Amino acid sequence: MKHPLVITTALLAWLPALHAGEPGARSSLTDHLRDSSGLGESRDLLAEWHDGVLKLSPVNARRQAWVDIPAPPGGWSLERRASVNAEIVNTGDEPAGVLLWVVGNHGWSAVVDAATLAPGEKRGFSCDLREAYPDGTPKLDPREIKQVRVMLAAPGVRQSTSNKTAGAGGIPTPRGNQAASLEVRALTARGEAPPWIRPPGRIEVPAVEDCPPAPGKRVRYRLPGDEKTGIYSVLNLPVDWRPDARYPVIVEYPGNIFFAPACYSTGLPDQCVIGYGMTKGEGAITLGMPFLDRAAGKTVENGWGNADDTAEYVMRMVARVCDQHGGDRENIVLTGFSRGAIACGYIGLRDDRIAALWKGFHACQHYDGDGWNGATLAGAIERAARFRGEAVFQTDNPQDRFQPVMDVMKTEVTWAESGLGFHSTAMFLDDRPSTRQLREWFWQLVGSPRR
Repeated sequence: MKHPLVITTALLAWLPALHAGEPGARSSLTDHLRDSSGLGESRDLLAEWHDGVLKLSPVNARRQAWVDIPAPPGGWSLERRASVNAEIVNTGDEPAGVLLWVVGNHGWSAVVDAATLAPGEKRGFSCDLREAYPDGTPKLDPREIKQVRVMLAAPGVRQSTSNKTAGAGGIPTPRGNQAASLEVRALTARGEAPPWIRPPGRIEVPAVEDCPPAPGKRVRYRLPGDEKTGIYSVLNLPVDWRPDARYPVIVEYPGNIFFAPACYSTGLPDQCVIGYGMTKGEGAITLGMPFLDRAAGKTVENGWGNADDTAEYVMRMVARVCDQHGGDRENIVLTGFSRGAIACGYIGLRDDRIAALWKGFHACQHYDGDGWNGATLAGAIERAARFRGEAVFQTDNPQDRFQPVMDVMKTEVTWAESGLGFHSTAMFLDDRPSTRQLREWFWQLVGSPRR
């Protein structure tokens, strides 16, 4: 017979775990953290984890400052939870803008609670795990949470309503506050929610890995000589890839770095998912591209970087993917979201050499000529004359605004409204009419069987 103390100790250890698993109970999201080494990426913040408290203070904050709390191995069990909550205190001497994000994996987006805290102010933050876009599409799969991100911003940040076309430059991007500091406590999952149901036809996008290219994987991929730089693309070979075959290539540019209640955008090629949504990961190669500054040796999250460097890089990368991985030079399509949509013309038609690459364009929520960051209408019309492709598809772009540019391109143009009602690429990962129309358009353009 076991000693009563052993039984009691085991029972006490078991009860909290049982209680944390109950849908109506609070459950801690930080039990896997032992010290600061368990934290994830930290940008321009000194982050210290001790005795259940996360202390944050800025270090040379530029535009954004944040720290990530990664999910434990195996993830958090949030499928029946309603929200992720935290208590955050401004321990500094100046007002501080604070954003608490819950960030999804596999192409899912993020949800946020945001507020400005006065010096000494304490506030409870709550991120709704069942938050949806205006059309009812869920932003997250609560079973696929990558991390919680605590972000320090300039005073004035606040929770806001949706904004379909903000993001290339519409709402001020959070900026670091050198005088602010924060303490984050009680990061928990709370509340009870019904079983989560996946939307019909929703695609799971593979997570980005640091490994050699392989069928079905999305990997960080570098040109020779870039191995020790921060410059990379994200390469996805289709699940049906064979070394002796040729495949259409979708080249994609991401949106600007933009963290606001109306948009979650990292500015990195990792967030390029339109091409994967167009193909469902079959029958074509997809290639997420960076904007870059070659002299600095880095990927540029905000703006064009050096536009000439960015254009030269994509030509070299496309040539390498065609030579090394079976890309079909006759079937290359350029796509992009927000900043990336403007780049279709601003970068993709920069000169006759790069313009010759493209069989077609797809742009989502913005296009060259809208005036952002030098992309003037007059310049867009001049660049449009270089287009040599066969078709253009526009998602969530106003026809009356961009028709003058399309007229100069002298090609077939399809205009579609996704109905999502938000500045995001989520529509390309489900089975809505506009996405089916885009997939049909792509396979007809490249002359491959629809998949």
